[in-house]
Amino acid sequence: MKHFDKKISLILICSLCISLLSGCSGEVMIPYAGMTYSSSFRLLNDDAGKAKPFAQDLCVGGNDVALEGYAIEQVSAAGLFDLNGSEIVYAENMHEKLYPASITKLLTALVAIKYGRLDQVLTATNAVNITEPGAALCGIKAGDTMTLEQALHLLLIKSGNDVANLIAENIAGSVEDFITLMNEEAIKLGATNSHFMNAHGLHHTDHYTTVYDVYLIFKEAVKYEAITQIINMSSYSTTYKDKYGNNKNISVSTTNAYFKQLYVAPQNVTILGGKTGTTNEAGSCLALYVKDISGNPYISVILHGNTKDDLYIQMKQMLEQIHR
Repeated sequence: MKHFDKKISLILICSLCISLLSGCSGEVMIPYAGMTYSSSFRLLNDDAGKAKPFAQDLCVGGNDVALEGYAIEQVSAAGLFDLNGSEIVYAENMHEKLYPASITKLLTALVAIKYGRLDQVLTATNAVNITEPGAALCGIKAGDTMTLEQALHLLLIKSGNDVANLIAENIAGSVEDFITLMNEEAIKLGATNSHFMNAHGLHHTDHYTTVYDVYLIFKEAVKYEAITQIINMSSYSTTYKDKYGNNKNISVSTTNAYFKQLYVAPQNVTILGGKTGTTNEAGSCLALYVKDISGNPYISVILHGNTKDDLYIQMKQMLEQIHR
């Protein structure tokens, strides 16, 4: 009997230890390693005792997806993602690490909205003094002030690199702390093959992403009405203040060649917005948010087109694969 009692006591002690270690939330975490092709999963027990995967509403795929009779040319990587169907329609080299250039600003805008307020007043410091040749700038000077809402328009429409630093420093307290938030947000979204070194996308050898990770970031970004409204605009004008309180007027035009009517989308597709990116190292890049004739949304991404013409020609051909 004593031996039996000892067994019961041991079982009770073990059960108590397991309970304390696991907690009472009913939450099970499956660890994953960053920088892999595998999607991360988080299992949450619902009322029915079933496990809900983290990626239940995502287009999930470890391999590329081919379409008979179609393949990309003159670009390094591409992907077309059906948001409603959670399906990868087409993907080529979607997990290849490439430089994103200013497509980076989609993540910058997402982090800014999550951690800031649209009416928050931003004040520029010398962090806006970007001297890299060819960098797109809005001419922001130290001491200038504007709201986050104004800055987001200049960031996503004009692709102002100085505005990216203005946003980063004011939202997080420093550009470096904002970059930390960017990388943390990417990991939360499952974009584990990405690493960001700045808020604007100007070239850095350790600043990279993938077509699939851009899809994950963009999918989250378009949940915010402010972002979807801005990326749908072809131009923007506003007035902000200099360090003396004087008005400064600025008007900018989109970098999206579809909205400039330089290129035409397929008849069954409407371009809702997007983000361009161009550097010598990244080539020509484009991420688009579109809808088909029935109003179903898609995200399409191309990284590293050899030329701007190659980029838009291949983007049109990929969009033609919707409901073909």
